[in-house]
Amino acid sequence: MSSVPHTKTSGTPSKGEGGGARAGASRKSPSTPPGSAARRRARAGWLFASPALLVVAAVTVFPVVFSVALSFCEVRLEYGGLRFGSPTLAHYEALLTHPEWYRALAFTLGFTIVSVSIELVLGTLTALVLERLGAARGWILALLLLPWALINVIAAQLWSYLFNGTYGAVSWLCEQLFGTQPDILGQPVPAMAAMVTVDVWKTTPFVAIVVLAGLMLIPGDVYEAAEIDGATAWATFWKVTLPQLRPIVAIAVLFRILQAFGIFDLPFVLTQGGPGTATQSVAILGYRILFQNLDFGGGAAVAVTTAAMVLGCCLLFLRVFRAHVDEGGRA
Repeated sequence: MSSVPHTKTSGTPSKGEGGGARAGASRKSPSTPPGSAARRRARAGWLFASPALLVVAAVTVFPVVFSVALSFCEVRLEYGGLRFGSPTLAHYEALLTHPEWYRALAFTLGFTIVSVSIELVLGTLTALVLERLGAARGWILALLLLPWALINVIAAQLWSYLFNGTYGAVSWLCEQLFGTQPDILGQPVPAMAAMVTVDVWKTTPFVAIVVLAGLMLIPGDVYEAAEIDGATAWATFWKVTLPQLRPIVAIAVLFRILQAFGIFDLPFVLTQGGPGTATQSVAILGYRILFQNLDFGGGAAVAVTTAAMVLGCCLLFLRVFRAHVDEGGRA
């Protein structure tokens, strides 16, 4: 007796299949749109962040926009406030044709390049020494942070006593060693050197702390691999340590460029921008134009021009740094 195999038509699913299809269909049709929850979270985030954004706009964006507007207007100080005139480029023309602007710019650039370079070298060497210390590292770090923790005006006033030509300790030491008592802050070149010395003394600990943090993040495996390959200490530093430190060093250099290019309190306290205008930075020049001459448009032009130059230098530095990082990654 032959058995007839059971067949089912393709259009009538079985009970199990039909239940699975219905369950799958119910799972594939959610009650809420896929992106609605994310959009609600984003709106809530903007809502909670709006007070902070308003504060940032009030203390950062508005002064920048107002300074740019001042630099392009004829501004007169009258009874009852400022009176804005017609738009003009006269402030920038006067600034770019004035020799005092170029002298201030040359001093600021020279001060920034020399001080940041010295601080980078000394800070890196200090960090390498601190990395190898044991229990004494905490005490030495505390001592290093003392100059950096001082307010710039207080540090400048302290060093002004040391550099004083009559009773200063540095002048007395020069007299004992060389038989002469120089007027350090009264001559252009010694005054510039003194200013670089004070800035290096104060901000080298900052660079050392940043570089030390980068050294602590380098994994020990890379040093073990270099030691197995027979690399010397000098080769290990150039081929292993320095490439690993490149992002940290870039951050430290950027911070120091921004601080050094806007230097104001150090030359203002030490020399008042003198002798003559030898140590007058662009920040002091803007201060004199704005607050002493009451030229609001000219002072704003100095500020806007300086900010544009700093921004351009930082973008160029970041571009070069990114190119080096990409090249190192491909290598």
